[in-house]
Amino acid sequence: MSRSSIMPQSRYKREQAAISRRTLYPVTLFYTTIATVLLVIGLRSTHPLRSIAFYLLGIPVWTMVEYSSHRWVFHRHWKMSKRKYKKYFTYLSNKYLDPTHFGHHEKPFDGMMINGKVRDLLPIFVVALPVSLLFPYYSAPLLLAGVVQSYVLEEWAHHCMHFYNFKNSYFRHIKKYHLYHHTTKGMHRGYGITSALWDVVLRSRWPVEVRQQLFGPKNAQVSSGQAQSEQNA
Repeated sequence: MSRSSIMPQSRYKREQAAISRRTLYPVTLFYTTIATVLLVIGLRSTHPLRSIAFYLLGIPVWTMVEYSSHRWVFHRHWKMSKRKYKKYFTYLSNKYLDPTHFGHHEKPFDGMMINGKVRDLLPIFVVALPVSLLFPYYSAPLLLAGVVQSYVLEEWAHHCMHFYNFKNSYFRHIKKYHLYHHTTKGMHRGYGITSALWDVVLRSRWPVEVRQQLFGPKNAQVSSGQAQSEQNA
């Protein structure tokens, strides 16, 4: 019998929220510090306005990274390849990616499975940063800064969707959207987390009747409560 089944759900969620926050603090400190340093240097350069423009461009770029990684990386079952050039990478994907994200779907309130850790993106970042420095400083490095800062904000948003309720209409919308993705019926669509933009562009939204149930004025009660009950059933 799991621990969550023998204690009140509210207490369990509070404990898991605290665990999730502890994993987020190092991520926030590390990536925000780097993004801030890059932005400050850009603002002190001879092209401050271009630096700001590229930094802000990192926001829509991140939404595409968020969507594509969620749909085509985390929602893919990675089979180990026997080919030499694929064997190592498919081994890592099978070992780490499969249990991490599908485990998150199985246990949506497990604090250890809500957010990533510093080491998760570090291999990509240590390659991306030097490569970005090959371009004019106000361009690719500032774009990268905007992307990693957006990643930090997305991680906090994802954390809040699973544990908190806010009156803000945007947050209520994305929480309903994301928690429906955690249901059995919804998990194969709705890959956007902070935005449904790419679900619209790439046609992975749910059918109209589902969206009407979630967001329509008459049936707005079908929301996060139903999603959570389906997940906990």
